[in-house]
Amino acid sequence: MVNIKDILKERILVLDGAMGTMLQRYKFTEEDFRGERFKHWEHPLQGNNDLLSLTQPEAIAEVHRKYFAAGADIVETNTFSGTTIAMADYHMEDLVYELNYESAKIAKKVADEFTARESHKPRFVAGSMGPTNKTASMSPDVNDPGFRAISFDELRIAYKQQAEALLDGGSDILLVETIFDTLNAKAALFAIEEVKEERNIDVPIMVSGTITDASGRTLSGQTAEAFLISISHIPILSVGFNCALGANQLVPHLEVLSSRTLHAISAHPNAGLPNAFGEYDETPEQMAAQIKEYVEKGLVNIVGGCCGTTPEHITAIADLVKKYDPRNLIVEKV
Repeated sequence: MVNIKDILKERILVLDGAMGTMLQRYKFTEEDFRGERFKHWEHPLQGNNDLLSLTQPEAIAEVHRKYFAAGADIVETNTFSGTTIAMADYHMEDLVYELNYESAKIAKKVADEFTARESHKPRFVAGSMGPTNKTASMSPDVNDPGFRAISFDELRIAYKQQAEALLDGGSDILLVETIFDTLNAKAALFAIEEVKEERNIDVPIMVSGTITDASGRTLSGQTAEAFLISISHIPILSVGFNCALGANQLVPHLEVLSSRTLHAISAHPNAGLPNAFGEYDETPEQMAAQIKEYVEKGLVNIVGGCCGTTPEHITAIADLVKKYDPRNLIVEKV
């Protein structure tokens, strides 16, 4: 496999779009989520998208195929909630290794199909490691500010299990994404470093935070620069932002990162902001027009889409970025 770091120097890489948006098109019912294997599971399972890697694997593979065909260089595994912490909602903690392993295997098989057909454009799999549904920095109880629903060590153990399974399944990259609490991310990064040391391997790591409001801060209160400083001690491939905002709102935060790091910069924004029905209205053309500012200013090395984005959005982005050089990875630290 060609080293992804070498490719990043040559061109802007394209990440896939939203898995959840695509899965909604299938209109899967409770029975579809359960399949035969979980027919008699005692708890509701509809909405557990990660489980579809076991019960509807062909649908997951088809989503990956559509994104690769649209021009993506990298697809994310269907494992956004693939930790024991998040899977506790469905009482499926014991399935976490299998969910991550099978998800990575599905994505890797599709990636290999495309790489075999187009050897000049190798495809990569990024093991998606989401933020979990608990936060280590803040209390969920307004009456008890000192309370924490999760500890650093609990997060580290959960993320380590996920990372091991994603690598065993064939992930080329590990993507710690949609970070709203940097302490959660640090637990994930610490766990990945443990796995790398134990296995004596190196694996590219992408880190992607999320700016949650107009003040330009993460949910745990960090600015883009503070977020960058907090994770700068870890050897990573890229740092960037995804979700929460549309493409144009991410520009000032990407500018901050771009001027202050030697790492590659990634961005996969939403297709605008959701409407009153929670749907995303921004067309592929509208989104690509906004992302044009990223590439004209030389801000990014990896770009894709988050909530509301589809293969059509990725095609528009891929067609755009092929005309531009990637951000220069030799930048001065400010």
